[in-house]
Amino acid sequence: MASHIVGYPRMGPKRELKFALESFWDGKSSAGDLQKVAADLRESIWKQMADTGIKYIPSNTFSCYDQVLDTTAMLGAVPPRYGWNGGEIGFDVYFSMARGNASVPAMEMTKWFDTNYHFIVPELGPDVKFSYASHKAVTEYKEAKALGVDTVPVLVGPVSYLLLSKPAKGVEKSFSLLSLLGKILPIYKEVITELKEAGASWIQFDEPTLVMDLESHKLHAFTEAYSALESTLSGLNVLIETYFADIPAEQYKTLTSLKGVTAFGFDLVRGTKTLDLIKGDFPKGKYLFAGVVDGRNIWANDLAASLSTLETLEGIVGKEKLVVSTSCSLLHTAVDLVNETKLDKEIKSWLAFAAQKVVEVNALAKALAGQKDEEIFSANAAALASRKSSPRVTNEAVQKAAAALKGSDHRRATNVSARLDAQQKKLNLPILPTTTIGSFPQTMELRKVRREYKAKKVSEDDYVKAIKEEIRKVVKLQEEFDIDVLVHGEPERNDMVEYFGEQLSGFAFSANGWVQSYGSRCVKPPIIYGDVSRPKSMTVFWSTLAQSMTARPMKGMLTGPVTILNWSFVRNDQPRFETCYQIALAIKDEVEDLEKNGITVIQIDEAALREGLPLRKSEQAFYLDWAVHSFRITNCGVHDTTQIHTHMCYSNFNDIIHSIIDMDADVITIENSRSDEKLLSVFREGVKYGAGIGPGVYDIHSPRIPSTEEIADRINKMLAVLETNILWVNPDCGLKTRKYTEVKPALKNMVDAAKLLRSQLASAK
Repeated sequence: MASHIVGYPRMGPKRELKFALESFWDGKSSAGDLQKVAADLRESIWKQMADTGIKYIPSNTFSCYDQVLDTTAMLGAVPPRYGWNGGEIGFDVYFSMARGNASVPAMEMTKWFDTNYHFIVPELGPDVKFSYASHKAVTEYKEAKALGVDTVPVLVGPVSYLLLSKPAKGVEKSFSLLSLLGKILPIYKEVITELKEAGASWIQFDEPTLVMDLESHKLHAFTEAYSALESTLSGLNVLIETYFADIPAEQYKTLTSLKGVTAFGFDLVRGTKTLDLIKGDFPKGKYLFAGVVDGRNIWANDLAASLSTLETLEGIVGKEKLVVSTSCSLLHTAVDLVNETKLDKEIKSWLAFAAQKVVEVNALAKALAGQKDEEIFSANAAALASRKSSPRVTNEAVQKAAAALKGSDHRRATNVSARLDAQQKKLNLPILPTTTIGSFPQTMELRKVRREYKAKKVSEDDYVKAIKEEIRKVVKLQEEFDIDVLVHGEPERNDMVEYFGEQLSGFAFSANGWVQSYGSRCVKPPIIYGDVSRPKSMTVFWSTLAQSMTARPMKGMLTGPVTILNWSFVRNDQPRFETCYQIALAIKDEVEDLEKNGITVIQIDEAALREGLPLRKSEQAFYLDWAVHSFRITNCGVHDTTQIHTHMCYSNFNDIIHSIIDMDADVITIENSRSDEKLLSVFREGVKYGAGIGPGVYDIHSPRIPSTEEIADRINKMLAVLETNILWVNPDCGLKTRKYTEVKPALKNMVDAAKLLRSQLASAK
């Protein structure tokens, strides 16, 4: 009975790791305290898998921040600015790389493939001196062994590590990262040798870049790397794990002929075409780790369908060589359904979180071995049948309205420059207008009020009064700083997606369905189980209240349909674009209600547009087409004088700039402060952009407070490539997670920098 889990969530069922990390960062607890929480979590994860009956249990997938950063530490690839002088890397250097510190900024963080998890991007160059500087993989293997659990140590594969890196500052952009392969492999060899000595019999290399479109030299690097490791790996079973998409034929060929590799793992949930490759040709005598349980969603597996797939595969690779696995690490799903006591019973029966997926993997492995648990299989079949026939899932009117969208392009009647002129006549803004992205710090008091209102401990009147007071404070603060376009600060919102999901039909919510986004930051994705519609207005009350407190323009604040989609667990019984069009129609109703109520600037955040981009070029145009169309649907009906803003996060978005222009927003603000140069280069290369644009002028993910000069310098860099009349000045993201002691000086410096440049530009004229 062979079963395997690719990786497991680290945060803990009740976010224990999050709280331990934040307590440590705030100086309220010691490194020892943090290590204890981490060790307890690891133990419970390993024991849970062992008790369930999983044979191949991963170790070293746990992390106090990020698995790519762990690899950077293992290789001693610490950028010089952190002042590391060799020796085993400790928390101080490790967390400085992840979060920055008082004197130096953090390393860049970016999306892990097309998930909502972020990894810390290695900064490499020809002069990096690699050395074996973190023994975490070996330590954790030994730790599990001491608990009586023999695990499969997991390493980020050497080729994927390099392909996910970037040239460090000052290194030629054209520098070949793969040229460092020969320098990092000796460290990998040391790690492998130590793991062998510690008693490991299996090792797993995650090489997810194999599912990407790769030029032949990149593909060749895999052959080169594993040939070089072959003698060190001898005596070990070696699993190469791929995930997130089907693997292209060329990559499949390279992978399955790698030297010294005994097993191959594939995502058969997102990679259905891989099945054909396996049926066509699978190397004799090798293991197939079949990822049939979805690691990226929360729906119960269709056990009967998975079993039938597995039986087909068994016919190809043989009983002894087939291992049942998850499609990818369970890091991207919620932890345990057992903590969902308030979730509707019927909906709950349709779901499986990480702990339940472990059970599903085991049930499938047992069934394959001829020990089918009829009870599990029949309960599963009943749940799937109830989901198919449930009247809560289907809403005829919504289906009709969404189907009717197919005929039109949904564009605003006039072009963007004419609209900007009309808007300027109405808004009368200075050049380099200042604004913020939407949220203001959420203080303990504020969270407490929201929590108590939810628990019915405070009355609605008291709640409204408290929120009103908070909005008044935020408005007054922005007026004092002389910000041009204001926000209400979103004190009534827990999360930019959950807040809307709670007011739309077709959504369900978990209490503890947290998923790690980066570091200690977790998100709790809503569950879209049925057709989506908007029963009544969602934000009009608060936005009009805020506008009544000021003569300056107050932005209405909405989350766009693509972001709501990409940041939710989405139903898997209809195409994603159909769900997206339904959400777009609901947001369109809200945009038009805000406009009717006198809100003339409306921001529709599409922070996650880039995130849903398929990994493979051949599928990208279709996605971008419906995603951008969904955005336009939301605001195609407003007047020219209504200014539509959008905000986008951490995006390598040079490759989708034409789609961004096609969204046809009036103003776009961008989170770019950890990768300024990359973003601006697209405009330097001559892309004509006529709408307003606000590349973030400082990084809100770091506690650092930038000076007026630093911000002015940044704006000047932007002015070198962007027209004065379209540039906006703003932070790079919402301020929700920062403290007021950080936000006040930073915003003051930001406005001062804008004013300084206005006067310089005026005198230059």
